[in-house]
Amino acid sequence: MTTHTFPTGRNPHPDTIERTDATEHLGALPSSATVESPETLPGPDAVEVLRYSAFTTDPAGGNPAGVVLDAATLDDARMLALAAEVGYSETAFVTAHDHAVRRYRLRYFSPRAEVAFCGHATIATAVALASRTGTGELLFDTPAGEIRVGTSLVDGLVRATLTSVPTRSRPAEDPTEVEPALRALRWTRDDLDDALPPHIAFGGNDHLVLGVRSRARLAALDYDFDALHDLMRDRGWTTVHLVHRASPDRLDFDARDPFPVGGVVEDPATGAAAAAFGGYLRTLGLVTQPLRVHLRQGEDMGRPSDLYVDLHPDDPRARVTGTAVPLPAPAAPAPAPGH
Repeated sequence: MTTHTFPTGRNPHPDTIERTDATEHLGALPSSATVESPETLPGPDAVEVLRYSAFTTDPAGGNPAGVVLDAATLDDARMLALAAEVGYSETAFVTAHDHAVRRYRLRYFSPRAEVAFCGHATIATAVALASRTGTGELLFDTPAGEIRVGTSLVDGLVRATLTSVPTRSRPAEDPTEVEPALRALRWTRDDLDDALPPHIAFGGNDHLVLGVRSRARLAALDYDFDALHDLMRDRGWTTVHLVHRASPDRLDFDARDPFPVGGVVEDPATGAAAAAFGGYLRTLGLVTQPLRVHLRQGEDMGRPSDLYVDLHPDDPRARVTGTAVPLPAPAAPAPAPGH
């Protein structure tokens, strides 16, 4: 079995997402509202891959995502290969577009497989498009369904709010879901918060939600990668959403999201899980009036991220808000001696 241990609760390489293995020009915003464009990652066949970090205002934080704004000619194998080459938890591909009505078809690939929905790559794509075509509403057709994203310029950065598909949540099954997950996490029942019962929550894809009693226990994440990978693949979960409530009288949570099925140890910011968590809170009866939830994720990896989830008791959808900032392209490899 493969084991990934964070003895201090931190990724030993905080500037990277640890892995298990190794366009058409769209114009710009008016000069009064120009947003800096990211550098690009050159690749075979001159495919332009933009690089953003989502749910942060600092390139050293957040969750990096690749964005390909013109993927109409790419087949599945090429998109998967590009996602693996980029190495982030997901890369988003715009496979069709209608610029006149700001509607786009979007697909998401992790280094290992296509996923139905990815929140941080959606935010990154929305920021990339708004940086070129101007802010306003965008419509994404995704494998999970229609996702509307509103964008606006705040303090020189594009802020994006995605509206999820309708969310839902159900109690997790003890013998087939909770118990094997606890074994893989090396946790016990005593580690769980009784006020946050285990659930399978959906906001475009499924996530196991586990509330942990102790912030220190969450920080000391040390799990059996292979065991959790196999369980998640068998149950169809995208991440395991581990949360700790900062105070019983506040809707502020610390979160961590193992993502072994995507080929990475952990996600620093997971917009899809944040949307699903909104459905979880609604199912628990905690959404009795319009409210905003704050999730702080990535802190223990050295890539802090802030996700804001707006919920309404009469609307099963969740609205997840964040910013995204451009990342520099990786340095080109040094030429071989003699060349």
